[in-house]
Amino acid sequence: MKQIYLDHASTTPIDKQVLKAMNVCFEKIYGNPGSLHKQGYTAKEVLTNARQKVAKVLNCAPQEIIFTGSGTESDNLAILGVARANKQVGSSIICSSIEHHAVLNSVEHLKETGFETVLVEVDQNGVINLADLKNKITDQTVLVSVMYANNEIGTIQPVKEISKIIKETRLDRQKRGIKTLIYFHTDACQAAGYLELDVNSLGVDLLTLNGSKIYGPKGTGVLYVRTGVNIKPIIFGGGQEGGKRSGTENVPGIVGLAKALEISDKKRKIESKRETKLRDYFIKNIIKNITRVILNGHPENRLPNNINISVLDIEGEAMLLWLDKYGIAVSTGSACDSKSLEPSHVIMALGKSYEFANSNLRFTLGRSTTKKDIDYVLAVLPKIVQDLRKISPIKTEENAKYIK
Repeated sequence: MKQIYLDHASTTPIDKQVLKAMNVCFEKIYGNPGSLHKQGYTAKEVLTNARQKVAKVLNCAPQEIIFTGSGTESDNLAILGVARANKQVGSSIICSSIEHHAVLNSVEHLKETGFETVLVEVDQNGVINLADLKNKITDQTVLVSVMYANNEIGTIQPVKEISKIIKETRLDRQKRGIKTLIYFHTDACQAAGYLELDVNSLGVDLLTLNGSKIYGPKGTGVLYVRTGVNIKPIIFGGGQEGGKRSGTENVPGIVGLAKALEISDKKRKIESKRETKLRDYFIKNIIKNITRVILNGHPENRLPNNINISVLDIEGEAMLLWLDKYGIAVSTGSACDSKSLEPSHVIMALGKSYEFANSNLRFTLGRSTTKKDIDYVLAVLPKIVQDLRKISPIKTEENAKYIK
C-alpha cells in the first residue's frame, strides 16, 4: 500500500547526512568530553564544533547554547530555571493559553509552589492579544513565555512585538527603581526550518529547539540562554553545559542536531516556498470538496507546512484511523496528547466548542511531500467523510456561525 506521511509536526525522519555524521561519532568518537585524555579531547572538540554551528544559525555566542535531552526538557529548564532563580524578586509567570504542555505543565507546577501563573488569551485565529499581555505584566512578572509558532494550528506569533513590550517594561522598571528582572522565552521547535531563528532580531532571552522536528535525532534539544539571564539548573550532577545541565553530553545526538539545524537553515527559504504552495492547494481543495470543513489557525500567518481542519459531525480519531487504513499518517493535534480523551486545548482556546475540537485533523507536510501525495489524500478523504457522517451521532448545527 502507498504510504504518505503527513505528520511532520510530530516528528520527522532523520536526514541521511545527519545519520552519516552521527555514525562517525558512534564508531570513532566515543570518549567522554569531560575526560583529560586524547579520546576525551577529541569528543570535546566535536562538541565545541557542534555548539558553534548551532550558535551560527541563532546568531549568538557559543556559550549561550545549552544542549538538553529534548525540547520538553529545554522548556522545563527555561520556565523552572528562571522562576526559581528569580523567586526572591518576582513571583509571577505569564504564558499564552495555547502553549505546548511542556510549558503549561511547568507553569502549573510553579503555581503549586507559590508562583502566580497568568494565561494570556488568543483571538479566533490563535494570535496572542498584545494589549492583554501588556495589561497582565506586573512588577512581579519575571518571565513571559509565548511560543514562536503553534504546534497544532501553525499560527505564527508576533514575537518581535512581544519583545518590544518586554523591553519597554524593563525601561519603565529601571526608571521607577524596580529591581525585578523580566525575561522573554519562546518555544521555537515548530518554527525551526521555516522561520528565522536570529535571537537578536527576534529579541528573545531564551529559545527552545529540538532535533526531532528538523530531520535530526530524537532525544536531543537546545536551550538558548542570553548572557546575563539569571537561571538555575533543574538537573544536578557533574556540572556540564556551563553548570546549567548536568550529565555526560550525548555527542552523537548533539552532532546530529547541529547538522540537522544547519541543513534546515540552508533549505529554509526554498522549502518554505514549496510547502506553502502545496499547503494552499490542499486547503483550497479540502474546503471545496468537503462540506462543513473549518480551517483552524490564521489563514495566512501560519507555518508553511500546517493544515489544521475541523471536519464537523465526525470524531477526529475516526478519520485518523480510516486514513491510516489508506496508508495516510496524520494526527488529531499534538502527538504528545494523542492518547488523551480530552479535546485539544488549543482549539478550545480559539473560542470554539468541544465538537470542533473533537473533529480536529492536523496534516503537516515535509520535505518528501509531493503534489501527487496531496492529490491522493484529496481523492480518499471525501469518501471517508461521507461514510463516517452517515453513521455519526454528532451534530453541530448550533455552531453553524463558524461555517463560511
